Amino acid sequence: MRIRWTEEELTILEEMAQMFTVKQIAFRLKRRGYYRTEIAIACKLYALGYSTRPTLDNYSCSEIAKNLCLHPTTITNWVKQGWLKAKKRYVHCYQVRSKDLKRFLQNPPASIKKRIAAIDPQVISYLVG
Repeated sequence: MRIRWTEEELTILEEMAQMFTVKQIAFRLKRRGYYRTEIAIACKLYALGYSTRPTLDNYSCSEIAKNLCLHPTTITNWVKQGWLKAKKRYVHCYQVRSKDLKRFLQNPPASIKKRIAAIDPQVISYLVG
């Protein structure tokens, strides 16, 4: 059985779309008395043209690697060596905050200083603001 989205639900969804994950939106809707599954929320966000990934200051290793023209394993190794601070999302994926990436790029370890210096400054400013 499909229940239509109310105008109030859509307004709440649009307010939260850029700030919260699908799971967080589902939790917040439930607290306000609306019961929607995460799949229903993801489908509605897609239909409204929003990304299911919120615009936060977090990056995955593959996103950083793609922008810096490096292999994702390189970024993962930096995390494992403790050079780049990150939280583990799941088994093989880390989440790097923008401020931690900025700190790393401004003061890289001596062994990779030349490699970091060779990266286009515009790319760095795109990533860390």
